[in-house]
Amino acid sequence: MTSLKWVRYAPSTPWERRIVRHAFQTTQRNRTVSQRLIRLIWEELQRKPRQIAFAESCTAGAVAAALGKLPGISEYLCGSMVTYQESTKQEWLGVRATTLKKHTAVSSPVAIEMARGLLRRTPQADWGLAITGHLGPNAPEALDGRVYVAAARRRGKSRVELVAAECYHLSERTRLRRRTEAVAIVLDLLLELLANE
Repeated sequence: MTSLKWVRYAPSTPWERRIVRHAFQTTQRNRTVSQRLIRLIWEELQRKPRQIAFAESCTAGAVAAALGKLPGISEYLCGSMVTYQESTKQEWLGVRATTLKKHTAVSSPVAIEMARGLLRRTPQADWGLAITGHLGPNAPEALDGRVYVAAARRRGKSRVELVAAECYHLSERTRLRRRTEAVAIVLDLLLELLANE
């Protein structure tokens, strides 16, 4: 995980500032999609049923597909919006054009707006997790292997609260392996959120 100083994003509220600072200073995520990780998520969902939704850019639906291997997951998995292009991020999730122009699609502010927009458009979901990034090849050096993950939860009927905003530099070298690594990061965050709720 990289340091906070290269991220061009100033969280707008004290709560967001605390969450982002905590995430960049302390979080180390599992980077392997294992049966154990999937099973632990399943056990947490059975212990404390929650509705989960994803907004995926660079993982192209692979996060939802990993959970979709579980029989009965439809009881908890609302679905996933795969928003590869900037236009679909705007149209499907409400990401602002100004945010995309200022920060690019591969950024923490965009991941945050994806997570919030996801919950606003999926009223049955309790948790919304979003990921955007650049898996390569031919990526600008500053973005190559960078992924941004954000998570939001619903508080009551109308309030959506940001609970995590994290950035990672993927260690794998190939595009497909990086995708698997990114999927593991999102699922590991989901497990932590469910376990600590």
